[in-house]
Amino acid sequence: MKYNPQKHHRRSIRLKGYDYTQTGAYFITVCTWQRQCLLGEVINGEMHLSRYGEAVNFNWNILPKRYDGVQLDAFIIMPNHVHGIIFLHDSGWEGAGLDRLFPKTVTLLVKTAPTESTMSGKFSHQPSKIYGLPEIVRGFKTFSSRRINQLRSQSSIPVWQRGYYEHIIRHEESLTAIRDYILKNPWDWQNDDLHPENLQSWDESRPLVFEFQGKSHTQVIVG
Repeated sequence: MKYNPQKHHRRSIRLKGYDYTQTGAYFITVCTWQRQCLLGEVINGEMHLSRYGEAVNFNWNILPKRYDGVQLDAFIIMPNHVHGIIFLHDSGWEGAGLDRLFPKTVTLLVKTAPTESTMSGKFSHQPSKIYGLPEIVRGFKTFSSRRINQLRSQSSIPVWQRGYYEHIIRHEESLTAIRDYILKNPWDWQNDDLHPENLQSWDESRPLVFEFQGKSHTQVIVG
């Protein structure tokens, strides 16, 4: 299955009436401020993180410690953007409704679900409140921005663009395709719309197009 995110922009596009606290899987993309390549560089198809990229990586990986009901999946940091998959679920876990959408994935997630021992540590953890995707992404951006500005001895300097792009993953075939796209992203960096050499021809007004090509169908999402 192939995932092709050609000709899309990374604006925040919320579905009207959709409850972003409910159990599900979400693909998110967040871009750096003015598409600056702060987070590292791609060399021979491999991403090498800068110290700012390391700060982003750290703050992504501790999201489950800060928010109940968060499980992380595939994630990649690129020079001027990040892609990741976030699962939201009931904090009681045990599959928590995800098994109906992603039966193969839940088997793996249950094995790695947070336990009381792994949740301990110095990071603040919110024990009972249900958080939605916008709040979680906002927290990720806030904490990583704070650390990056500490590293560059500055304050209140924008690190990320306003908003973010998200896509609700509705079945396992799409999940597999998006995972594959995320992990292979560095190999296709030269052709990415957000590569500095391609930004001159990148039009913010172009419609969003995602194409999922599976064995039995092709799904195109336009926004």
